[in-house]
Amino acid sequence: MSITPIQPLPKGETKTKEEFLAGVTVLINKPKTWTSFDVVNKIRSSLKYRLGIKKIKVGHAGTLDPLATGLLTICIGKHTKKINELTGLPKTYTGQFFIGATTPSYDMETEVDATFPTDHIDEALLAQAVAKFQGKITQFPPIFSAIKQDGKRLYKIAREGGTVDIKSREVEILSFAIQNVQLPTIDFVVDCSKGTYIRSLAYDFGKALKSGAYLAELTRTKVGDYSLDQAWELDDFIESLPEKE
Repeated sequence: MSITPIQPLPKGETKTKEEFLAGVTVLINKPKTWTSFDVVNKIRSSLKYRLGIKKIKVGHAGTLDPLATGLLTICIGKHTKKINELTGLPKTYTGQFFIGATTPSYDMETEVDATFPTDHIDEALLAQAVAKFQGKITQFPPIFSAIKQDGKRLYKIAREGGTVDIKSREVEILSFAIQNVQLPTIDFVVDCSKGTYIRSLAYDFGKALKSGAYLAELTRTKVGDYSLDQAWELDDFIESLPEKE
């Protein structure tokens, strides 16, 4: 069972400048199209302006892709020392796969580059495919990812048209279930270890179906014992910050 290391700031409450500097963890529902770094930068600049301070540490414990929404754990002040601990917690996602096509980014950030048949997909094949993604598995991260290679993030290399030799990694799928099948879409829920790429899971799942797939929707609903219903909307958190004296 996962253990929540520290209590997050409850919705509707706020802290003083001194308390933020001493350390606060905030759960944010990341808006779609925002990068995780966008959220960090927005919170950092707002804290500096509203609290009237020149410097404050802010970081996140686990990247969400720009097209994903959901739970983003933000550490402020001395709680940034907890980032590695929080990043290691298991995560839960819900989302939707589009079956019968692939994209270079494994999601909807890029255009479809290939299409595949789906008429052969039935309940038995779906069950066989789901069974392949249970427990410890090996996956290749997408080239459109924030992983660094030679000091440069892979998505920057990809957008510049470059190629890289991506190494596989072992991750753990704690549970993976199909919730609704309305081809060409499939709704799913997955519990997984840190470092798991759901976009890669979508791509590999498509291949297991003898077809193709990409990630159409994704929401992170849990990180350890933290849940999305505890999370602030970003604008609400910014508005809750005390004005500088």
